[in-house]
Amino acid sequence: MAAAQIQYLPHAQINQQRWDACIANAGNGLIYANSWYLNHMHPGWDGIVINDYEAVMPVTWRKKWGIKYVCQPAFAQQLGLFVLHQDLWQHETACLQLLQSRFAFIEIFLNHQHAFEGTSTAMNYVLPLKETYTQIRASYKNDLLKNLKRTEKFNLQYQSYTDAATAMQLYENTYADRMGAKPEDYQHFFACLQYMLQQKRALIRSVNLPNGELLAVGVFAKDAHRLYNLASTTLPNGRMLEANHVLFDQLIQEFAGSGLTLDFEGSDQPGIARFYQKFGSQPQPYVFWKDNRLPAILRWLKR
Repeated sequence: MAAAQIQYLPHAQINQQRWDACIANAGNGLIYANSWYLNHMHPGWDGIVINDYEAVMPVTWRKKWGIKYVCQPAFAQQLGLFVLHQDLWQHETACLQLLQSRFAFIEIFLNHQHAFEGTSTAMNYVLPLKETYTQIRASYKNDLLKNLKRTEKFNLQYQSYTDAATAMQLYENTYADRMGAKPEDYQHFFACLQYMLQQKRALIRSVNLPNGELLAVGVFAKDAHRLYNLASTTLPNGRMLEANHVLFDQLIQEFAGSGLTLDFEGSDQPGIARFYQKFGSQPQPYVFWKDNRLPAILRWLKR
């Protein structure tokens, strides 16, 4: 068997059409690794490519004080290596070493199929939507079922929501202090969201009172495999009426039987994790990798 060709390609040398074909057909493909998503969220990204785009790995780098380093883009939970064939995972170490040979500081999240242990583990929760809604609902926790029953008297309305700007402004207002994303990250993501909506790769759903008052809104991306919970917000009145329970329950009902997997996008926060688990979701951990080989005088800058 011929040795694998592992290349580091600068952004201008990447064939983005072939890159996206790899992501679309990889068993572990994720929407964040598509060229168009990266172009919006981290312009100028580079890539590692194995053979003829049989495996790819985004390299999202920046430069500060003359030093190039690798970091995780906002609104991109996991990146790492994406492969068309499982035997290509044998090159995982070589790809990571290639990254280390070019960057003295690396701080990224690798996707759930990486065997590399990394620095620590982060938690995601996923729910397959292959079965019928009735079958999926049978795995709901009892307290979720009770909460949904209580909400029936309010006649909450689940519907498509068209005001993407308001949906994202509410999310930014609610979570900006906790997310660590910068104002320009939200600007980039809003442009990405507009593109996804035009391409039918995203949808926005809301829960409202009968009088139209908005209680909860969720921004979801969609590819051939997953439905991603990118940005969901519950307003104060919505929290009192548990509108977030209705939002995800109705989303599950809408896409039950589709064969997609609902990707809750988190979380390591116990309260959020318990909420996602109420729907019968399963844990799918992924890897956080921090590698700091900066000169000693600079290490404190990147602690």
